[in-house]
Amino acid sequence: MPASRTRHLCSMAAALALTLAGPASAACAATASASDAAGLREVLFVGNNWDGTADVIKSSGDFAKIGRVDVVPDKAQRMAEINADPIRWIYFQAIRNSVGEGHDQFADDMYSTPDGRSVVVSRPSFADVVSIDLATGKVNWRFPVSGYRADHMAVSPDGTRVAVSASTANTVHVLDIDTGRQLGSFATGDKPHENIFTRDGKYIWNMSIGDVNTALDDPVWDWTKGDRHITVVDATTFKQVKVIDMRQRLDAYGLKDFSDAVRPAVFSPDESKLYFQVSFFNGFLEYDVAADRITRMKTLPKNPATSADRTTWVNDSRHHGLSMNPAGTKLCVAGTMDDYATVVDRATLQEGPLVTASKPYWATVSGDGKDCVVSESGADQVTAIDFATGRKVTSVPVGDHPQRVRLGHVQDGWTGPAGG
Repeated sequence: MPASRTRHLCSMAAALALTLAGPASAACAATASASDAAGLREVLFVGNNWDGTADVIKSSGDFAKIGRVDVVPDKAQRMAEINADPIRWIYFQAIRNSVGEGHDQFADDMYSTPDGRSVVVSRPSFADVVSIDLATGKVNWRFPVSGYRADHMAVSPDGTRVAVSASTANTVHVLDIDTGRQLGSFATGDKPHENIFTRDGKYIWNMSIGDVNTALDDPVWDWTKGDRHITVVDATTFKQVKVIDMRQRLDAYGLKDFSDAVRPAVFSPDESKLYFQVSFFNGFLEYDVAADRITRMKTLPKNPATSADRTTWVNDSRHHGLSMNPAGTKLCVAGTMDDYATVVDRATLQEGPLVTASKPYWATVSGDGKDCVVSESGADQVTAIDFATGRKVTSVPVGDHPQRVRLGHVQDGWTGPAGG
């Protein structure tokens, strides 16, 4: 396997918190010099959803800014198409005025190609996935998703495929990352959201979250939110392997009033446990994969300044963003509506300091595995928190409304598209 692709595998696995401690971490470290020699530099891509850009920053250390990419270089063409189609125009406006909080959504998720020459971006308001050439800033390819909105993505461990949720079509498309060709697709529950490849690349887990934009947020109306479940498929045949309805598991654990909309989720290194957030809950749950049951729950502090009115919480979120350090000993939680992030000890479930953050929307792992990096969508910055101490390391300004933060690569010496 080429050094660049091996390095990409290690980085993406870390971003999804699926890396193995010990020998696997050493193997990733051993590829670093080989990949650097191949002319690649590991970075973090920060998707600024409302202004349609991606800031590229160092993957660890001081997280200094390296460059910026315009991920809507074809905006005029896309808007002309939308304005000429009444149905698409209605959906475009609906996205702006619901999930977009009055703004267009131009950069939801992104991954770089293994050679570091392009970044692939899902664009909700344009209902598509595009590949942007990092040297020229031009579109390499474009894939319109089914329906009217593109959402979360995931990349395969070998870096060759991306899975993207088409949220209004209850479908996940799996694309060749280099060409944009569809390799397959599969049906999901209502409003597919998070996607995760298992570390061996054999399966894709999709979490559907249902209708998060209605005002029927009291638990008594939970049934109106739609069919929400986890869909597990074979990543080669795209055939359904398993469906996990968390409603039954939550009820069995005594959480009948909890939403079963699984939001961000992360596996333990051996993939025996899944940690996940659900709508409206300030905390997370632990699910034993083999036993098929919820085993533990962690409730995190409420911010007394946070309104108790659920209809004021963005897209039914309370906490949205979860990652795990490579050793599998610490979890990092973005307390979105409570305006903090915190590191939780996985063994004891004891949280560390509550690090003040403005509407943190995502949590990922730095390239060296030492820090949790959260996107502060309310302050237009990303903040690094030390996994070991739970304390803030630094904050770096980025664009308007940062959401997803993903590890990736650029060519060595890259500072932005030519003329950009």
